[in-house]
Amino acid sequence: MTDDVLISTEGRIGRISLNRPKAIHALNLTMCEAMIDALLKWQGDDAVEAVTIDHSEGRGFCAGGDIRMLATSGAKDGKEARAFFHTEYRLNHLLFTYPKSVVAFMDGITMGGGVGISQPAKYRVATEHTRFAMPETGIGLFPDVGGGWYLPRLEGRVGVFLALTGARLDGAECLALGLATHYLPSEKLAEAKERIAAHPDRIGGILGELSITAPSAAITQHIDKINRLFASDTYEDILTALETDGGEWAQKELDALRTKSPQTCKIALRQLKEGGAMHDFAAQMTQEYAIGSRVVQMHDFLEGVRALIVDKDNSPKWNPPTAEAVTDDWIDAIFAPLPDEEKWTPLT
Repeated sequence: MTDDVLISTEGRIGRISLNRPKAIHALNLTMCEAMIDALLKWQGDDAVEAVTIDHSEGRGFCAGGDIRMLATSGAKDGKEARAFFHTEYRLNHLLFTYPKSVVAFMDGITMGGGVGISQPAKYRVATEHTRFAMPETGIGLFPDVGGGWYLPRLEGRVGVFLALTGARLDGAECLALGLATHYLPSEKLAEAKERIAAHPDRIGGILGELSITAPSAAITQHIDKINRLFASDTYEDILTALETDGGEWAQKELDALRTKSPQTCKIALRQLKEGGAMHDFAAQMTQEYAIGSRVVQMHDFLEGVRALIVDKDNSPKWNPPTAEAVTDDWIDAIFAPLPDEEKWTPLT
């Protein structure tokens, strides 16, 4: 077991509470393993009727995965990074297919890996503290943990917009887009958890009773522009559309995209296009593992982590440096299926 995640049963529920406040509860391998062990145990325990996932203290639900470890491993042989992805994606898939109701309390920063453990939940609770994003294009990784499944299933081209720009959503925006199922004031969360533990057969009713009307969702004002300017699955077309538009909003998003890894943006576009057509979440995770096993050792990810976390100069030098320089052959090689003995597999 690990102190980085607190696992307990309360009343008739199993409770998983992320407990790495200094790292904004970012996931590491031992946390993923402990969560899998608990979920498998509760799956066959009739005394546990539902599961809640939350965080112990601080401003985050879960800020993602252990990026520094991934980069350190990627700079060597990538073995440790692949082991983490393999286990994390098994956790994501287990939650996606879990036979009991799961409630995720996204009360705070919910990014990357935090998206991966909250989106499979039947009930996803946002609050005034929620800050949701898939910011991987800014560090040269890619929107994994099922991003290729969830994002293309959002309204219009919103998922593409989120994947490319790394835009941050608040709780009201998450509710409006369906990323959250309920919006509660944070002071009601303790009551919600207590009542759910006593009556796991009434989760929907309890959350409904404690919900409040969310503030207006700012992103909804821009959906028409998002659908029009992010319509293409070709990255160069999106950049051209934003340049041609000339409006203030389009210029802001174009400026944002110019700071992102062109390689990652092209990966994300293909990933969302193919993921939107998939009918099996496991197939999506198999593809994402093939991508991740390669990207974690490539220049852009190592450079992105250097610029953001190590040197903190926020000036990554991407290579290939432009959208045009990232060829179809380059992306094909990243998406190529792994040999059978190296492929990701779900838990049996």
